[in-house]
Amino acid sequence: MMKIFETHAHYDDEQFDSDRDTLLSKMLGTEKPEQACLDALINVGASLDGSRKSLMLAEKYENVYAAVGVHPEEVGNLNIDDMAWLEKNAGSNPKVVAVGEIGLDYHYPEPSKDIQIRWFRQQLCVARKVGKPVIIHSRDACSDTLECMRAEKAADIGGVIHCYSYSREAAREYLNMGFYFGIGGVVTFKNARKLAEAVSYIPEEYLLLETDCPYMAPEPLRGRRNDSRNLIYVAEKIGQIKGLSAQEVICITNRNARRLFQERNGQGIAGAENG
Repeated sequence: MMKIFETHAHYDDEQFDSDRDTLLSKMLGTEKPEQACLDALINVGASLDGSRKSLMLAEKYENVYAAVGVHPEEVGNLNIDDMAWLEKNAGSNPKVVAVGEIGLDYHYPEPSKDIQIRWFRQQLCVARKVGKPVIIHSRDACSDTLECMRAEKAADIGGVIHCYSYSREAAREYLNMGFYFGIGGVVTFKNARKLAEAVSYIPEEYLLLETDCPYMAPEPLRGRRNDSRNLIYVAEKIGQIKGLSAQEVICITNRNARRLFQERNGQGIAGAENG
């Protein structure tokens, strides 16, 4: 089985406190390379604390990389000093490959839309300054997300719409900006018809594999703690939709991930599939 490039995980989450190092070492083949199922992994910050922990994981493991950013649900107390910290670490640390996850989430009333939009645009500016792509979270906020991206010329920044959940029509708008689409366990759900239609429409060279673990476990593991070993279920489902084998999906999405996170950063990413 070809090893997978995992583009969005949260192994800093407390759900992994009991077995984090054991699990990561096994999946990355730190002690037994023949057991590895991951080629590379991006641990994504969802808060300032999560971003710091992502940096620590990236420093500890050769094939782990970090994204630093603040999720829209966590932006209520941000300030300019926090943006300076993000800019410094995103710009100077070679293991940081993206700014994220950032964006808009209108599912809950707080933080307010105005606050979310302010800090989304600020973090887009940080990404442009440091020359890193962005990982965008968008829930129940498609039009405002697109408006902010256009205002900040996100097409020049590049990135991925994480955990894509919108329609085929919306996908066209993000494709026009050259953005990639993170596809995870939701695509395996029986009620994911809209997402399946979007995946069918999106060109294969713009798809990425992600778990968002410990959340969003695919069928048949829905409701359990998720981890990167379950990406094979996502690859199999995308393969069914696109008329490809799971191995072909893994090969294509690995190549896509390197194109986005390696070429735009102008630096190498370790891993067996490099080159």
